[in-house]
Amino acid sequence: MTNSGNGSAATSARPIETDCVIIGAGPVGLFAVFELGLLDIKAHLVDILDKPGGQCAELYPEKPIYDIPALPIVSGQELTDALMEQIKPFDPVFHLNQRIDELHRLDDGRFRLVTDIGEEFLCKVVIIAAGGGSFTPKRPPLENIEEYEGKSVFYSVRRMEQFRDKNILIAGGGDSALDWVINLEPIAKSMALVHRRENFRAAPDSVNKMRALVDAGRMRFHLGQSTRLNGADGRLESVTIKGEDGEFDYACDILMPFFGLTMKLGPVADWGLNLEENLIPVDTEKFETSEPGIFAIGDINTYPGKLKLILSGFHEAALMSQAAHHIVYPDKKLTFQYTTSSSSLQKKLGVR
Repeated sequence: MTNSGNGSAATSARPIETDCVIIGAGPVGLFAVFELGLLDIKAHLVDILDKPGGQCAELYPEKPIYDIPALPIVSGQELTDALMEQIKPFDPVFHLNQRIDELHRLDDGRFRLVTDIGEEFLCKVVIIAAGGGSFTPKRPPLENIEEYEGKSVFYSVRRMEQFRDKNILIAGGGDSALDWVINLEPIAKSMALVHRRENFRAAPDSVNKMRALVDAGRMRFHLGQSTRLNGADGRLESVTIKGEDGEFDYACDILMPFFGLTMKLGPVADWGLNLEENLIPVDTEKFETSEPGIFAIGDINTYPGKLKLILSGFHEAALMSQAAHHIVYPDKKLTFQYTTSSSSLQKKLGVR
């Protein structure tokens, strides 16, 4: 468990008492710390991953993001680092490598939460910012693929330099497959894409860029699907591809299957909240769930017109924080202020 200053928080037998617990330390959960902090609401964050950033930092830390306001291009890790810097003044505490397994309301109105390793929290507000739940890459049905995972078979790109000068075969036809074909081709020794049909589920611009690379002789496209891994001790030598003209072995030392992610909602499904196709319905005034005091922001929630964008989650965090203030400080009047003009907010941020 680490705080924003990279220190450690000692595990105690007594429950940790705080204003709110945020479940999920992705970009939306991190920005919620900022909005809550402006209102003097202290937060602890719990995440099953071993570092803040959520899927953004775990699955595509170096993948460029283009739709964050005022940032024409930013990687998942850069966005995470910037958010961590932004919330430093509020000293949030992170409890990583843990999962909230139990959530109960007490007689005094507070919530009791317990993690899978026995950490306990008492708080007035619970904020679920868990993305779509726990995501697991879909594993292709290839014999003994487990032996190659982490050595020659990868489902995400955490560090691009790891794949420099490698012979790479990417499998899939969605945005992730096409994005990494385009981003890794300049540093790869060789690049190939295998997909079972000519049509793709990716952005048309990405498909056009891939086809241009093929036409220029900078990569290959194989129509077919992978059927067998060939190698030893987890080191790939080739992948057997079955196409219209039969099978052949394509020499490569890296296989990247991008067949999407399987979502597991996990213990959230057992907390008594109304669910709608594994998502949590909320109102658009407070982003509160069917249970008063429990809010859901980011990709985990649903409402009419919902867009699964990081910037939408930022907006939801701002409105949620205003509502949370009334629960944490029921007798305190809330006056809306701007960080650009409020001396008290600037003092909290350490810029005055």
